[in-house]
Amino acid sequence: MENKVAKVLARFGLDWFILSLIGMIMLASQFPGPGIAKGAFSISSLANLGISFIFFFYGLKLNRKKLVAGLSNWRLHILVQAGTFILFPVLLLLLRPWLDHGNTQVLWLGSFFLAALPSTVSSSVVMVSIANGNIPAAIFNASISSLMGIFITPAWMAIVTGGQQNHLDMSDVVVKLLLQILLPVVAGLLLNPTRLGQVAEKYNKQLKYFDQIVILSIVYTAFSDSFDKHMFSNLGIGELFILGACVLALFFMVYFIMNNIARLLLFNREDRITATFCGSKKSLIHGTVMAKVIFMNSPLIGILLLPIMLYHALQLISVSVIAQGMARKHTSPA
Repeated sequence: MENKVAKVLARFGLDWFILSLIGMIMLASQFPGPGIAKGAFSISSLANLGISFIFFFYGLKLNRKKLVAGLSNWRLHILVQAGTFILFPVLLLLLRPWLDHGNTQVLWLGSFFLAALPSTVSSSVVMVSIANGNIPAAIFNASISSLMGIFITPAWMAIVTGGQQNHLDMSDVVVKLLLQILLPVVAGLLLNPTRLGQVAEKYNKQLKYFDQIVILSIVYTAFSDSFDKHMFSNLGIGELFILGACVLALFFMVYFIMNNIARLLLFNREDRITATFCGSKKSLIHGTVMAKVIFMNSPLIGILLLPIMLYHALQLISVSVIAQGMARKHTSPA
C-alpha cells in the first residue's frame, strides 16, 4: 500500500523530501520557537554544522583530476555568473516602468534586490548532486558567486536607488564562506585518495539523504525566523499570492533561458543541470545580511525581504521537484 502511494505521488514529482519541505514551512508557521532558538545544540547551529559536513563529504567524493577538469570549463562558469548577476537584474529593469511607482514601488525594489543577490551555495550544490549534475563546477560557481555578490549586489542597488550606499563590511561573510564551505571541501579533497574516499563513494546514496535532511533543517529555521518576525502580516493573502506567482514566473523564465542557452552552447547533461540550477537560484542568507546593511534600519526591510523569502521557498520546492525527476530519469533503465 505504501509503495502504491509513493508511486502515485512520484508521478506528480512528489516524494518524502518534497512533502517534507512543505511540512517544514507549515511547521515553522505554527511552531517557530525551536527554529529561532540559539545555542550550541540548536537546530540552527546543527544546520550550520551540517552544511560543513555536506561540503566535506563532497570533497571526499571528488577526484582531484576531475575537479581540475571541471574548473577549466570557463564557458559554464561565465554562463552561470552572467545569469546570476546580469540576466536577473536586466529582467527586473525591463519591468521597472510598470512597477516602480505607487504601491508597487517597494515590492519592485525588493524584487530587484532579489535579482541582484548571489546564488545560494549549499542548496545549489545539493540539488545539483541529487540530479547527478556537475558537482565540482557547482561548488566552484556557487562559492565564487557568493564572493562576487559581496561587491556586485550593493553596486546594483546603488545604481537603481541613485543614493549613496554605506560602506559594506562583509568580512564576516567571507570568513564564514572560507571556513564553512571552502575549508571542508579542501579537507575532503586531501582525504579523497585514502580509504575514506572509497567509503564515501560506496555510501553515496546514504550521503544524499544526509544532504536532504540538512536542507530541511535550513528551510525550517529560515521560515521560523520569518514567521516569528511577522514578515507576512502586513500583506493580504491575495497580494502574497500575486507576488509569489510573479517570483515563480521569474524563476522559470530564468531557468528556461539558462537551459536553452546551455543547449545552444552544446553543454552535456551534467553541465546543463549545473548551469540552470546554479544560475537560477538566489541566497536568502546573503539577502538577509545585506539588507540590514544596505537599507539600514528602514521599517520597510520586512517588505523588501518578502520577494527573496518567497523566492527562496518556491525555488527550493521547484528545483527539488525538477532534481528528483532528473535523478529518476537518469537512474531508470532505458
